This record gives sequence, C-alpha cells and structure tokens, in this order.
Amino acid sequence: MTKQNKHDYSISSARIGFGNDVHRLVPERKLILGGIEIPFDKGPLGHSDGDALLHAICDALLGAAALGDIGRHFPNTAPEWKDAPSIKFLRHVYTLVEAKGYDIINVDCTIEIERPRLAPFVDRMRELVAETLSVQTDRVSVKAKSGEGMGEVGRGEAVRAEAVALIAAT
Repeated sequence: MTKQNKHDYSISSARIGFGNDVHRLVPERKLILGGIEIPFDKGPLGHSDGDALLHAICDALLGAAALGDIGRHFPNTAPEWKDAPSIKFLRHVYTLVEAKGYDIINVDCTIEIERPRLAPFVDRMRELVAETLSVQTDRVSVKAKSGEGMGEVGRGEAVRAEAVALIAAT
C-alpha cells in the first residue's frame, strides 16, 4: 500500500531548484543566519545583512520557478538593499513564486560555519523560514556543519549555505 500525498501534486508539475551563497566573516558585523541574530564576534560581509542561509533559499526558490537569481531581484548596487534584512528578500521571493502559480513542497538547507555552534538556533531558523513561506515547519530542514578545520569555512573566514527547494504547480 502506498502512502498518498494529501495535496496530490503530479510529478510533471514538480520543479526543483538549488541555491548557494558564501560570505566572508568580518568583525563588527552581526551574525544573522536564517533570520536569527546569533551572538558572535564576527558576521558576514555583504551589501544586505549577509544572511547566507536565506540567500541560498531565495536562489533555490527562484531557480525552481525559473525566475532568475537573487542578484537580479536584489542587486548589491541598489541603495534600498543596503543593510536590508534578508527576511524581506525571502518574503518577496515567496510572493513571486506564489504569483507564478506554485506551492512550496519543501526546502532542505545546510549551513557551513566553523564557529559558533548553531544547534541551539536551528529550530528557530526552521520556524521563521516556514512561517515566511507559509508552510509547516516539517517542510523546512536546516542542518549545520563545520568545516573540520579545512578551507575558508574551516579556518573561520567564511560562512557558506546551500539549499534545495521543491515546488509544484497548484
């Protein structure tokens, strides 16, 4: 017996998108990931708040809906996006995806940062992303990894995030 999806999406209407982002970590910037401020002595260098996780999710959703990328919608040369909270980006991307006739099935993400440990913040990130995308929290996965001392993430120089999103025509 196979389990039925209560929304009954056809596989032909499903689309998948991938997003990734990386930001250098610098002193005197707040560390914002998944829309949550995390106490730390460094934060991401960027035109906006540099939230690599939300940027990756935005790109995944935009890609799945064939709507371009985050730079097209929120250029880093536009003064209105200077120091903007990336949750605004995600809200706007959600409206674009919805206006194109898609439901968000799920989002799966990975954040790579050497320090600080993100486990205490992951549930709040999931809840905020789910609320912003108008989906249940169990449709949003956020995983945290360290760089195991290797590369720019492992040396504590950068934060990287990757996301995949599955959407389907309504």
